[in-house]
Amino acid sequence: MVQSHHALLWFGTLLLPLWAKPVTQIQNTFYYHHLSNGLSTQVDAGRVQLHIHSAQSTMHAQKGSDVTLPCRFWFEPDMSPPKQVRIKWSKVSSTQEPETDVLVSIGMRSRSYGGYSGRVHLAQDSEWDASLVISALQINDTGLYRCEVVGGLEDQSTSIYLELQGVVFPYQHPQGRYHLSFAGALQACAEQDATLATFSQLYQSWKEGLHWCNAGWLADGTVKYPITQPRANCGGPGVAPGVRSYGKRHPRHHQYDVFCFSSTLAGEVFYLQLAHRMSLSEAQQACVDQGALIAKVGQLYSAWRFQSLDHCDAGWLADGSVRYAITRPRKNCGPPEPGVRSFGFPPPQHKYGVYCYKEHQG
Repeated sequence: MVQSHHALLWFGTLLLPLWAKPVTQIQNTFYYHHLSNGLSTQVDAGRVQLHIHSAQSTMHAQKGSDVTLPCRFWFEPDMSPPKQVRIKWSKVSSTQEPETDVLVSIGMRSRSYGGYSGRVHLAQDSEWDASLVISALQINDTGLYRCEVVGGLEDQSTSIYLELQGVVFPYQHPQGRYHLSFAGALQACAEQDATLATFSQLYQSWKEGLHWCNAGWLADGTVKYPITQPRANCGGPGVAPGVRSYGKRHPRHHQYDVFCFSSTLAGEVFYLQLAHRMSLSEAQQACVDQGALIAKVGQLYSAWRFQSLDHCDAGWLADGSVRYAITRPRKNCGPPEPGVRSFGFPPPQHKYGVYCYKEHQG
Protein backbone atom coordinates (compact mmCIF):
# COMPACT_ATOMS: atom_id res chain seq x y z
CA MET A 1 0.00 0.00 0.00
CA VAL A 2 1.54 3.26 -1.10
CA GLN A 3 0.32 6.45 0.43
CA SER A 4 0.56 10.00 -0.76
CA HIS A 5 1.12 12.83 0.96
CA HIS A 6 -3.10 1.61 42.39
CA ALA A 7 -3.80 0.19 43.83
CA LEU A 8 -4.88 -1.68 46.69
CA LEU A 9 -8.62 -2.02 46.52
CA TRP A 10 -10.38 0.10 49.11
CA PHE A 11 -13.92 -0.53 50.26
CA GLY A 12 -13.91 1.37 53.50
CA THR A 13 -13.12 -1.10 56.28
CA LEU A 14 -12.60 -4.59 54.84
CA LEU A 15 -12.31 -7.93 56.51
CA LEU A 16 -8.91 -9.55 56.07
CA PRO A 17 -8.66 -10.98 52.55
CA LEU A 18 -8.60 -14.76 52.15
CA TRP A 19 -6.32 -15.52 54.96
CA ALA A 20 -6.13 -14.19 58.46
CA LYS A 21 -3.08 -13.42 60.52
CA PRO A 22 -1.45 -16.73 61.52
CA VAL A 23 -2.59 -17.67 65.01
CA THR A 24 -0.10 -20.49 65.40
CA GLN A 25 3.22 -21.18 63.74
CA ILE A 26 4.78 -24.60 64.15
CA GLN A 27 7.57 -25.64 61.78
CA ASN A 28 6.32 -23.36 59.00
CA THR A 29 2.72 -24.58 59.33
CA PHE A 30 -0.10 -22.02 59.25
CA TYR A 31 -3.79 -22.07 59.97
CA TYR A 32 -5.71 -20.27 57.22
CA HIS A 33 -9.11 -19.07 58.39
CA HIS A 34 -11.79 -19.19 55.68
CA LEU A 35 -14.08 -16.25 56.46
CA SER A 36 -17.17 -17.49 54.64
CA ASN A 37 -17.66 -20.65 56.71
CA GLY A 38 -15.48 -20.25 59.77
CA LEU A 39 -13.40 -23.34 59.02
CA SER A 40 -9.65 -23.53 59.55
CA THR A 41 -7.34 -25.57 57.32
CA GLN A 42 -3.86 -26.61 58.42
CA VAL A 43 -1.33 -26.65 55.57
CA ASP A 44 2.41 -26.60 55.17
CA ALA A 45 3.05 -23.12 53.77
CA GLY A 46 6.34 -24.28 52.30
CA ARG A 47 4.56 -26.83 50.11
CA VAL A 48 1.60 -24.74 48.89
CA GLN A 49 2.15 -23.35 45.42
CA LEU A 50 -0.10 -21.00 43.46
CA HIS A 51 -0.21 -21.55 39.70
CA ILE A 52 -1.65 -19.21 37.07
CA HIS A 53 -2.17 -19.69 33.36
CA SER A 54 -3.68 -17.97 30.33
CA ALA A 55 -4.99 -20.21 27.57
CA GLN A 56 -3.90 -17.66 24.94
CA SER A 57 -1.10 -15.11 24.78
CA THR A 58 -2.97 -12.85 22.32
CA MET A 59 -6.66 -12.11 21.88
CA HIS A 60 -8.12 -10.48 18.75
CA ALA A 61 -11.35 -8.48 18.77
CA GLN A 62 -13.19 -5.63 17.09
CA LYS A 63 -14.03 -2.19 18.41
CA GLY A 64 -17.47 -2.14 20.04
CA SER A 65 -17.51 -5.89 20.73
CA ASP A 66 -16.99 -7.81 23.99
CA VAL A 67 -13.93 -9.92 24.75
CA THR A 68 -12.85 -12.29 27.53
CA LEU A 69 -9.18 -12.29 28.50
CA PRO A 70 -8.51 -15.80 29.89
CA CYS A 71 -6.84 -16.31 33.26
CA ARG A 72 -7.08 -19.44 35.45
CA PHE A 73 -5.37 -20.23 38.76
CA TRP A 74 -5.07 -23.19 41.09
CA PHE A 75 -3.16 -24.36 44.16
CA GLU A 76 -0.98 -27.41 44.61
CA PRO A 77 -1.72 -29.29 46.73
CA ASP A 78 -5.46 -28.59 46.47
CA MET A 79 -6.80 -26.35 49.20
CA SER A 80 -10.14 -27.50 50.54
CA PRO A 81 -11.97 -25.26 51.02
CA PRO A 82 -10.06 -22.91 48.65
CA LYS A 83 -8.66 -19.75 50.16
CA GLN A 84 -10.21 -16.45 49.33
CA VAL A 85 -7.95 -14.62 46.86
CA ARG A 86 -7.24 -11.12 45.62
CA ILE A 87 -7.43 -10.74 41.82
CA LYS A 88 -6.03 -7.68 40.10
CA TRP A 89 -6.12 -6.81 36.41
CA SER A 90 -3.99 -3.98 35.06
CA LYS A 91 -2.93 -2.65 31.67
CA VAL A 92 0.83 -2.46 31.26
CA SER A 93 2.09 0.75 29.66
CA SER A 94 4.57 0.59 26.80
CA THR A 95 6.14 3.86 27.97
CA GLN A 96 7.65 4.96 31.28
CA GLU A 97 4.21 5.79 32.64
CA PRO A 98 2.84 3.58 35.44
CA GLU A 99 0.48 0.75 34.58
CA THR A 100 -3.27 1.43 34.57
CA ASP A 101 -5.52 -0.25 37.11
CA VAL A 102 -8.44 -2.03 35.44
CA LEU A 103 -10.16 -4.11 38.12
CA VAL A 104 -9.47 -5.44 41.61
CA SER A 105 -11.57 -8.14 43.26
CA ILE A 106 -11.57 -9.65 46.74
CA GLY A 107 -14.14 -12.35 47.28
CA MET A 108 -17.54 -11.09 46.17
CA ARG A 109 -16.43 -7.48 46.03
CA SER A 110 -14.81 -5.83 43.04
CA ARG A 111 -14.04 -2.37 41.73
CA SER A 112 -13.22 -1.13 38.23
CA TYR A 113 -11.22 1.99 37.46
CA GLY A 114 -11.09 4.96 35.09
CA GLY A 115 -12.31 4.38 31.56
CA TYR A 116 -12.97 0.73 32.41
CA SER A 117 -15.52 1.58 35.08
CA GLY A 118 -18.77 -0.24 34.33
CA ARG A 119 -17.23 -2.02 31.30
CA VAL A 120 -15.33 -4.84 33.03
CA HIS A 121 -16.15 -7.75 35.30
CA LEU A 122 -14.75 -11.17 36.15
CA ALA A 123 -16.17 -14.10 34.19
CA GLN A 124 -16.06 -16.42 37.27
CA ASP A 125 -17.16 -19.53 35.38
CA SER A 126 -15.59 -21.49 38.24
CA GLU A 127 -13.98 -20.77 41.59
CA TRP A 128 -10.60 -20.88 39.85
CA ASP A 129 -11.55 -18.51 37.03
CA ALA A 130 -10.05 -15.00 37.07
CA SER A 131 -10.81 -14.19 33.41
CA LEU A 132 -11.64 -10.58 32.60
CA VAL A 133 -14.63 -9.60 30.45
CA ILE A 134 -14.32 -6.20 28.71
CA SER A 135 -17.48 -4.85 27.09
CA ALA A 136 -17.94 -2.22 24.37
CA LEU A 137 -14.27 -2.30 23.35
CA GLN A 138 -12.69 1.07 22.63
CA ILE A 139 -9.81 1.68 20.28
CA ASN A 140 -7.39 2.53 23.11
CA ASP A 141 -8.16 -0.80 24.85
CA THR A 142 -5.45 -2.36 22.67
CA GLY A 143 -2.44 -3.37 24.76
CA LEU A 144 -0.86 -5.77 27.24
CA TYR A 145 -2.94 -6.81 30.27
CA ARG A 146 -1.66 -8.46 33.44
CA CYS A 147 -3.72 -10.87 35.54
CA GLU A 148 -2.35 -11.08 39.10
CA VAL A 149 -3.61 -13.43 41.79
CA VAL A 150 -2.59 -13.15 45.45
CA GLY A 151 -3.54 -16.06 47.72
CA GLY A 152 -2.10 -16.48 51.16
CA LEU A 153 1.67 -16.24 50.90
CA GLU A 154 1.64 -16.79 47.14
CA ASP A 155 1.57 -14.17 44.35
CA GLN A 156 1.58 -15.07 40.64
CA SER A 157 0.75 -13.26 37.40
CA THR A 158 0.36 -13.83 33.68
CA SER A 159 -0.08 -11.49 30.72
CA ILE A 160 -2.35 -11.38 27.64
CA TYR A 161 -2.10 -9.02 24.69
CA LEU A 162 -5.39 -7.62 23.35
CA GLU A 163 -5.20 -6.71 19.66
CA LEU A 164 -8.05 -4.87 17.96
CA GLN A 165 -8.61 -5.41 14.27
CA GLY A 166 -7.69 -2.21 12.48
CA VAL A 167 -5.53 -0.34 10.01
CA VAL A 168 -2.34 1.73 10.43
CA PHE A 169 -1.99 4.99 8.53
CA PRO A 170 0.64 7.76 8.47
CA TYR A 171 -0.48 11.24 9.44
CA GLN A 172 1.11 14.68 9.07
CA HIS A 173 0.37 18.03 10.63
CA PRO A 174 -1.48 20.44 8.29
CA GLN A 175 1.69 22.54 8.17
CA GLY A 176 3.59 19.64 6.65
CA ARG A 177 6.32 17.18 7.49
CA TYR A 178 7.71 16.77 11.02
CA HIS A 179 5.60 19.17 13.08
CA LEU A 180 4.33 16.84 15.81
CA SER A 181 5.76 16.36 19.30
CA PHE A 182 4.77 13.13 21.07
CA ALA A 183 1.85 14.91 22.78
CA GLY A 184 0.87 16.44 19.46
CA ALA A 185 0.97 13.01 17.86
CA LEU A 186 -1.36 11.63 20.54
CA GLN A 187 -3.79 14.47 19.96
CA ALA A 188 -3.60 14.22 16.17
CA CYS A 189 -4.51 10.53 16.17
CA ALA A 190 -7.30 11.01 18.72
CA GLU A 191 -8.84 13.76 16.59
CA GLN A 192 -8.94 11.35 13.63
CA ASP A 193 -10.79 8.56 15.47
CA ALA A 194 -7.53 6.70 16.04
CA THR A 195 -4.77 6.07 18.55
CA LEU A 196 -0.98 5.84 18.24
CA ALA A 197 0.04 2.61 16.53
CA THR A 198 2.17 0.07 18.38
CA PHE A 199 5.30 -1.43 16.87
CA SER A 200 3.56 -4.77 16.34
CA GLN A 201 0.75 -3.01 14.44
CA LEU A 202 3.22 -1.09 12.27
CA TYR A 203 5.26 -4.23 11.64
CA GLN A 204 2.16 -6.16 10.57
CA SER A 205 1.18 -3.30 8.25
CA TRP A 206 4.69 -3.31 6.75
CA LYS A 207 4.33 -7.05 6.04
CA GLU A 208 1.06 -6.22 4.29
CA GLY A 209 2.81 -3.63 2.10
CA LEU A 210 2.85 -0.31 3.99
CA HIS A 211 5.62 1.89 2.58
CA TRP A 212 6.19 5.38 3.98
CA CYS A 213 9.43 7.32 3.84
CA ASN A 214 8.72 9.79 6.66
CA ALA A 215 9.50 8.84 10.26
CA GLY A 216 6.63 8.83 12.73
CA TRP A 217 5.92 8.43 16.43
CA LEU A 218 4.68 5.11 17.86
CA ALA A 219 2.88 4.44 21.13
CA ASP A 220 6.06 3.50 23.01
CA GLY A 221 7.73 6.84 22.28
CA THR A 222 9.99 5.47 19.56
CA VAL A 223 10.17 6.82 16.01
CA LYS A 224 10.13 4.45 13.03
CA TYR A 225 9.12 4.16 9.38
CA PRO A 226 8.32 1.15 7.14
CA ILE A 227 10.12 0.61 3.83
CA THR A 228 9.26 -1.98 1.19
CA GLN A 229 11.35 -0.43 -1.61
CA PRO A 230 14.60 1.04 -0.19
CA ARG A 231 16.25 3.76 -2.25
CA ALA A 232 18.25 6.95 -1.77
CA ASN A 233 16.67 9.17 0.88
CA CYS A 234 14.32 6.31 1.75
CA GLY A 235 16.22 3.83 3.90
CA GLY A 236 19.24 3.85 1.62
CA PRO A 237 20.03 1.95 -1.60
CA GLY A 238 21.19 -1.65 -1.30
CA VAL A 239 19.57 -2.09 2.11
CA ALA A 240 16.97 -4.76 2.81
CA PRO A 241 13.32 -3.74 3.25
CA GLY A 242 12.11 -3.42 6.81
CA VAL A 243 11.02 -1.07 9.59
CA ARG A 244 13.70 1.56 10.19
CA SER A 245 14.08 2.90 13.71
CA TYR A 246 15.33 6.17 15.18
CA GLY A 247 14.91 4.69 18.66
CA LYS A 248 13.49 6.63 21.58
CA ARG A 249 13.20 10.35 20.98
CA HIS A 250 12.58 13.24 23.36
CA PRO A 251 8.77 13.64 23.61
CA ARG A 252 8.89 17.46 23.63
CA HIS A 253 12.11 18.47 21.91
CA HIS A 254 11.76 16.27 18.82
CA GLN A 255 9.07 16.50 16.16
CA TYR A 256 8.04 13.94 13.55
CA ASP A 257 4.96 12.64 11.77
CA VAL A 258 2.90 9.88 13.43
CA PHE A 259 1.55 6.43 12.65
CA CYS A 260 -2.04 6.13 13.81
CA PHE A 261 -4.19 3.03 14.27
CA SER A 262 -7.92 3.05 13.52
CA SER A 263 -10.20 0.12 14.22
CA THR A 264 -13.36 -1.12 12.53
CA LEU A 265 -16.34 1.20 12.23
CA ALA A 266 -19.73 1.20 13.92
CA GLY A 267 -21.14 3.09 10.94
CA GLU A 268 -20.64 3.89 7.27
CA VAL A 269 -18.48 6.32 5.31
CA PHE A 270 -19.99 7.55 2.04
CA TYR A 271 -19.18 10.09 -0.63
CA LEU A 272 -21.88 12.74 -0.83
CA GLN A 273 -22.78 13.25 -4.45
CA LEU A 274 -24.15 16.75 -5.02
CA ALA A 275 -24.65 18.78 -8.19
CA HIS A 276 -21.93 21.23 -7.14
CA ARG A 277 -18.63 21.05 -5.27
CA MET A 278 -18.22 22.69 -1.89
CA SER A 279 -15.87 24.63 0.35
CA LEU A 280 -14.88 23.02 3.64
CA SER A 281 -17.61 24.80 5.63
CA GLU A 282 -20.22 23.95 3.00
CA ALA A 283 -19.08 20.32 3.06
CA GLN A 284 -19.44 20.14 6.84
CA GLN A 285 -22.99 21.48 6.65
CA ALA A 286 -23.89 19.16 3.77
CA CYS A 287 -23.06 16.12 5.91
CA VAL A 288 -25.12 17.49 8.81
CA ASP A 289 -28.05 17.95 6.41
CA GLN A 290 -27.78 14.21 5.68
CA GLY A 291 -27.95 13.32 9.38
CA ALA A 292 -24.23 12.59 9.39
CA LEU A 293 -20.88 14.24 10.20
CA ILE A 294 -17.95 14.96 7.96
CA ALA A 295 -15.70 11.89 8.10
CA LYS A 296 -12.37 11.74 9.91
CA VAL A 297 -9.18 10.41 8.37
CA GLY A 298 -9.21 7.26 10.51
CA GLN A 299 -12.78 6.57 9.50
CA LEU A 300 -11.90 6.87 5.81
CA TYR A 301 -9.01 4.42 6.22
CA SER A 302 -11.21 1.97 8.13
CA ALA A 303 -13.92 2.19 5.47
CA TRP A 304 -11.30 1.58 2.78
CA ARG A 305 -9.83 -1.41 4.64
CA PHE A 306 -12.92 -3.10 6.07
CA GLN A 307 -15.81 -1.87 3.93
CA SER A 308 -13.96 -1.82 0.58
CA LEU A 309 -14.71 1.87 0.04
CA ASP A 310 -13.74 2.69 -3.54
CA HIS A 311 -14.41 6.14 -4.91
CA CYS A 312 -12.22 8.09 -7.30
CA ASP A 313 -13.52 11.55 -6.37
CA ALA A 314 -11.54 13.65 -3.90
CA GLY A 315 -13.49 14.91 -0.91
CA TRP A 316 -13.08 17.01 2.22
CA LEU A 317 -12.44 15.38 5.60
CA ALA A 318 -12.86 16.76 9.10
CA ASP A 319 -9.22 17.84 9.51
CA GLY A 320 -9.36 20.02 6.38
CA SER A 321 -7.53 17.52 4.21
CA VAL A 322 -8.80 16.21 0.87
CA ARG A 323 -8.51 12.49 0.12
CA TYR A 324 -10.13 9.54 -1.59
CA ALA A 325 -9.99 5.75 -1.13
CA ILE A 326 -9.33 3.17 -3.86
CA THR A 327 -9.57 -0.60 -3.53
CA ARG A 328 -9.61 -1.29 -7.31
CA PRO A 329 -6.82 0.72 -8.96
CA ARG A 330 -7.64 1.75 -12.52
CA LYS A 331 -6.69 4.21 -15.21
CA ASN A 332 -7.02 7.90 -14.28
CA CYS A 333 -7.43 6.98 -10.62
CA GLY A 334 -3.99 7.44 -9.12
CA PRO A 335 -1.11 4.97 -8.61
CA PRO A 336 -1.49 1.27 -9.46
CA GLU A 337 -1.75 0.13 -5.82
CA PRO A 338 -4.83 0.21 -3.56
CA GLY A 339 -4.75 2.90 -0.91
CA VAL A 340 -5.97 6.25 0.35
CA ARG A 341 -4.78 9.12 -1.84
CA SER A 342 -4.14 12.54 -0.37
CA PHE A 343 -4.33 16.03 -1.87
CA GLY A 344 -2.92 17.55 1.33
CA PHE A 345 -4.61 20.51 3.00
CA PRO A 346 -5.95 22.89 0.32
CA PRO A 347 -7.27 26.37 1.23
CA PRO A 348 -10.71 25.86 2.84
CA GLN A 349 -12.46 27.93 0.18
CA HIS A 350 -11.44 25.51 -2.58
CA LYS A 351 -14.21 23.32 -3.98
CA TYR A 352 -14.37 19.52 -3.61
CA GLY A 353 -16.82 16.82 -2.72
CA VAL A 354 -17.09 15.46 0.82
CA TYR A 355 -16.94 12.15 2.67
CA CYS A 356 -19.51 11.80 5.45
CA TYR A 357 -19.77 9.33 8.33
CA LYS A 358 -23.06 8.06 9.73
CA GLU A 359 -23.47 5.78 12.74
CA HIS A 360 -25.59 2.68 12.36
CA GLN A 361 -28.88 3.03 14.24
CA GLY A 362 -29.78 0.52 16.95
